[in-house]
Amino acid sequence: MDFSDKIVLVTGSSRGIGRSIAQSFAERGASVTVHYNGNLVKARETMESLPGGPHFLVQADIRNPTAVQDMIHSTTQQAGGLDILVNNAGIYEDHPLADVSYETWQESWRLVLETNLIGAANVSYCAAQQMIKQGHGRIVNVSSRGAFRGEPTSPAYGASKAGMNAMSQSLAKYLAPFNIFVGVVAPGFVQTDMARGHLSGSQGDEIRNQSPLGRVAWPEEVAYAVLFLASEGSQFMTGAILDVNGASYLRT
Repeated sequence: MDFSDKIVLVTGSSRGIGRSIAQSFAERGASVTVHYNGNLVKARETMESLPGGPHFLVQADIRNPTAVQDMIHSTTQQAGGLDILVNNAGIYEDHPLADVSYETWQESWRLVLETNLIGAANVSYCAAQQMIKQGHGRIVNVSSRGAFRGEPTSPAYGASKAGMNAMSQSLAKYLAPFNIFVGVVAPGFVQTDMARGHLSGSQGDEIRNQSPLGRVAWPEEVAYAVLFLASEGSQFMTGAILDVNGASYLRT
């Protein structure tokens, strides 16, 4: 998987899975644009950890359609194009139905869907417009096991990732004639800041033992699947959803 001379944008890459994806692309020769929303310090840490280059930094709230347009424009202007988009930015928020007010319920759904699904859809649109002009491109979306298994205390999260899967497969069919290929990686629990509260709490052992490996994924393992779908030779897998959950949830 050689990405020399490839230009990559990874949303939500200031830490966690996104940081590992950015590092993995850079280690294989890519020029990476690191996107962040609010954590400039962590984003700079990611930038400083990347070998090679040139690499770039871009800020945007992907819930804001104008900010998304500006992000893609800035990326293509700084880097000279866009070969690969990784939609990794996302949020998780608990809102158990019996325990939250109607107002909180509505706000959680709005916030999660605007970030995880509508934001990713807008980034995909703007990136694909650039890729169509170039005559090639790859889009890899980071979904979740929760799209299939369900998220009892965060149904908006599960729905947003199920929507991302459907969107990705629709775009895979539409964009293939333009030489643009779309794939999805669906992790289970991953050893990141987002999951730390769950993994360090009383349910930690139960979560780890959902996999016969007795652990959760490392960010590097998710990154490897992302790079595989973005690599030359994987184009006939367009529309595929790769599970990266350590056999914690098997589907047919």
